[in-house]
Amino acid sequence: MDDLSPSDLKTILHSKRANIYYLEYCRVLVKGGRVEYVTDEGRRSHYWNIPIANTTTVLLGTGTSVTQAAMRELAKAGVLVGFCGGGGTPLFSANEVDIDVAWFSPQSEYRPTEYLQSWVRFWFDDEQRLEAARKIQQARLDQLKKHWLDNRQLKEQGFDIAADHLVPLLEQHRKNIQQAVNVTGLLTEEARLTKHLFKLAARAVSYGDFVRAKRGSGTDPANRFLDHGNYLAYGLGATATWVLGLPHGLAVLHGKTRRGGLVFDVADLVKDALVLPQAFLSAVKGEEEQEFRHRCIESLTRAEALDFMVDTLKDIATELGGAAS
Repeated sequence: MDDLSPSDLKTILHSKRANIYYLEYCRVLVKGGRVEYVTDEGRRSHYWNIPIANTTTVLLGTGTSVTQAAMRELAKAGVLVGFCGGGGTPLFSANEVDIDVAWFSPQSEYRPTEYLQSWVRFWFDDEQRLEAARKIQQARLDQLKKHWLDNRQLKEQGFDIAADHLVPLLEQHRKNIQQAVNVTGLLTEEARLTKHLFKLAARAVSYGDFVRAKRGSGTDPANRFLDHGNYLAYGLGATATWVLGLPHGLAVLHGKTRRGGLVFDVADLVKDALVLPQAFLSAVKGEEEQEFRHRCIESLTRAEALDFMVDTLKDIATELGGAAS
């Protein structure tokens, strides 16, 4: 590993990497030049390799530790690391960003500045920042329509939404988004749509009555799975912004109350489209957290969610901020 340069480990673009790891009750260390995690069974220790060059995010849950050497190699490969509670929530660390979405970001003097320059060129203009928020919400609607109506894997699991129920709802919200005069209006519209989506999803899988609880206070499985899956989306959002060199504080929608607001903005692109239906499906089937997490990661990977996040941010930066000098 010492013979490799950091650039050698980044030959796989983050948008093409396949892995998100959630680990618990293990140690992460370097052994034989490779980053591995160790689990103990009785008197025996089992070592499992982490393919860091093909990994975007590592979430360290309950009972985990990581060595300095492992963090050095993870940073070289551009892997974001976050400490979290059991099951992936809540996410916390000593980082300065925000207790809800705090990541140990790899440090590099050669992170790109192109998209940061374009982003800040429009970000200080209230109207353009609002337009960027609109674009994110419109892209969110596109993903909802695509995956709720045409996702074969969701349909095979029993998540089948009638187009005549979903399409008029999305079109009405699309108009409302364009007519919103400020961020408060957009946030209200976002919450209103999500409430409708919960009802559609619960009805589609015969879940029964559902009320979205605040993070950590929900006792029913759908609420727990929503929290868990959303943090996977936040991991991808944090990766997308880091790859493009965009600080988490330069939010366009959630920035007034959260210093890590841009990660929340970006996660909105896929949360409702991919995490929400899987949360209800897994809850109805009585699946365990690990099985839900596996299905959710598969869905995010199959849908190329990270690609979509990166491309959307690049398009907004280029369209509103222009080419960087």
